[in-house]
Order: sequence, then structure tokens, then C-alpha cells
Amino acid sequence: MNSLDANIRNTKTKGELNSLRDDGNVPAIIYGGEAQNEKISISKKILKSLIEKENFLSSIITLNVDGKHQKVLPREIKYDIISDEPIHVDFLRIVSGIKVRIEVPVKFLNHEKSPGLKRGGVLNIVRRKVELKCPSEKIPENLVIDLDGVDIGESFKISSINLEDDVTPTIQGRDFVIATLAAPTVMKEPEKPAEAEAAEGEAGAEGTDAAATEGGEKPAADGDKKEGEDKKPAEEKK
Repeated sequence: MNSLDANIRNTKTKGELNSLRDDGNVPAIIYGGEAQNEKISISKKILKSLIEKENFLSSIITLNVDGKHQKVLPREIKYDIISDEPIHVDFLRIVSGIKVRIEVPVKFLNHEKSPGLKRGGVLNIVRRKVELKCPSEKIPENLVIDLDGVDIGESFKISSINLEDDVTPTIQGRDFVIATLAAPTVMKEPEKPAEAEAAEGEAGAEGTDAAATEGGEKPAADGDKKEGEDKKPAEEKK
């Protein structure tokens, strides 16, 4: 679990917010539950390093607000339209019993133990993330799919993933596919035996001689002129 230091802010005007950002900080707010909203600021440098990590918006973070620790979930990041720098973050308090909708990444394990992948099969990922509705204190870090023993033609549906009773996908009424192990798009042809290649070569040579004897045209060699190519187009006068 990631942790992040934060400070209480008392900014009230746009100028004070701009000054805060100029000092290398990003204004943020903590909301949710029965407690009042808290206005805080966090280091932009540290925030950017966390954003660069995969699944920032689905990871629980421990905020250290002036010495007080609380678990939160990043819900929205606003960016400057010109610089693309983060300028504001919303954090949701993790409060027992409150349900949230969140996209959770799918993680695949044991690629090397899949006979289908060893034979050249292709893992076709239909959904890299699945949206779930779950209590904020029970957000799974990822949904795991084990490829051990999986062969070509097999598929993985949401029903194949073990979810807790109070964790449900937002898509209801159908057992949707997350990934399939498909056959290779191009099958490698088996190599011909050396004897067969030699026999084909002899047959090809006989066919060429017969065509020459019977008046058949001989294939043009590299550099031979082709019909309509004996003259170069006249250069335009400058």
C-alpha cells in the first residue's frame, strides 16, 4: 500500500492556489463518510511518481495528514490543459460499509506453464480491467487468472474468478468473457524432406528445357528489356 504525506491548507482564493502550485504542491480534498471534507495539499513530485505507477486510481493510499493517518482512494485527477500537469486530486475516505464502483485490473499468472502458449497460441485479452461494485474496505488489488495448464481454445469468464459475496461486477445478467487463448494467426508449415526438394528441382529443370525445345518463351533474365520498356520517356525540356 502506498503512503503519501499531506498538509492541511487554508487557501481561499485563486491566487493562493496558484501560489501553492508554484511552490511544487497540488491542492486536494478528502471527502466521504460522516467526517467533514478536508482541504489538503500534497507534493506534486511525489504525486506524479505515484500516478506513473499502474492502477493509481484503483489503489488504496494511506494519507499522513499532519501526523494523522487515514486510508483513502484516489477518485479523480484534474490536469492543466496546456502543461498536462496535475492541478487537483479528489480522495475518497475508506469507510466501512460504503460501496464504490471501481475498475480493477486483471492479472495473468504462469504464462510459462500454459501448453497453449508454448504451442504458439495467442492470449487475447478482451478486458484488461473489470468494473466492480464493492465495499471501499474490500477493494481487490487485482483479479487473478492462472494460465497453468491452459490450452488453445479455452476462455476465461467473470464466473471463473472468485469474488467475495459483497463484491459484484457492475455488468449483470451475463457471464462476460475476460480473455481467450486463441490459435496462432499463422501456422508454420512443416519443412519438406531434402529428397522431395531435390525431386521437385529436377522436375522443374525438365519442364524448362521442354518449353525451350517446343518454342516456349524463355523467362526474361534480370536486366532484359520488357515490352514497352525499350525506350525511356523523353525528358521534358527545361
